[in-house]
Amino acid sequence: MKIVPRNEQTGEALPATPPAETQPARRGLKSAIVAPLRVGLRLTSKLFEAARRIYSHAALAAHLKTPLPSSVVVLGRAIVYGTGQVHFGNDILLYPDLHLETQGTASITIGDGVVISRGVSLVAMAGIFIGAGSMIGENTSIRDANHIREAGKPIRDAGHEAQGITIGREVWVGRGAAILAGVTIGDKATVGANAVVTRNVPAGAVVGGVPARPLVSG
Repeated sequence: MKIVPRNEQTGEALPATPPAETQPARRGLKSAIVAPLRVGLRLTSKLFEAARRIYSHAALAAHLKTPLPSSVVVLGRAIVYGTGQVHFGNDILLYPDLHLETQGTASITIGDGVVISRGVSLVAMAGIFIGAGSMIGENTSIRDANHIREAGKPIRDAGHEAQGITIGREVWVGRGAAILAGVTIGDKATVGANAVVTRNVPAGAVVGGVPARPLVSG
């Protein structure tokens, strides 16, 4: 009698193990398929990358109410919500999964040469300004509004309070930082990774922590 192996919990028959003699043949077939694919992908990867950048640039431009300079490099998807009032300078580098939101009369202005890493969120209900040459680390949140509470209303319907955010020139914001409403960060300041910035940062200062505090100044 042939014994069929079964799953101990379900009682279902387990798939048969391929005979040992067929395994080398399968590996040889896999190698034969993978080798030309690898060569083909190497030859066409630059073409696909160029096409992806062109498409990403066009997709972003289509959702803006302002011109998008051709010198802006868009490496992947950027999501635009609200009014589309985002003003870009020249030679900006945008990594994928960027979230851009403007509401009401607010706008976002991004200066020349800025680098915005993957997963950054910029949400403006009063206004956000990022100076030339600044670098924003991945998964950073820059939001210029806070929810408020009103008696008898759920928080989602209670409105918000907004104050603009200004980030100076050559500012370095580490990954995962949160910059809150009303904050001004001076030129060439540094914000440590995962910091929560609740108050102004002087030019040239280095801050970190929750809430962010000075680590080095000058």
